[in-house]
Amino acid sequence: MLPRLAGDQEVDVREPAIETVLPVQRAVAAAWPSAWIDAIAMRADAQGIVVVTLAGDEVALAAGAHVEPGEPVAFHPVAEVLSVRGALVRARRR
Repeated sequence: MLPRLAGDQEVDVREPAIETVLPVQRAVAAAWPSAWIDAIAMRADAQGIVVVTLAGDEVALAAGAHVEPGEPVAFHPVAEVLSVRGALVRARRR
C-alpha cells in the first residue's frame, strides 16, 4: 500500500515486516498455550518455511526465519506465530 495523507502528515500504512510479531499475536499466543503445535522444520526457501508436525501434517508457512532442516519449532495457528530457538516470528499459512 502507498502512504496516505493525514492532514499535512504522511502516514505509512504498509504492513510491518513479516518478522515483526504484533502485540495482539503475543497476547493470543499467551492466552491459548494449548494451541501450540510441535513440529520439525523440513526446508526453508524464498516463500517461507515448511514444517511437519509431530502428527505428520505438512504445513507451509510464510515466515521470515532462518531454520535448519530437522530443527525443532513450534507453530501457533491461532496467533500465526512460529517459535524458533525461543524467538517468535510471524508465520501465516501459505
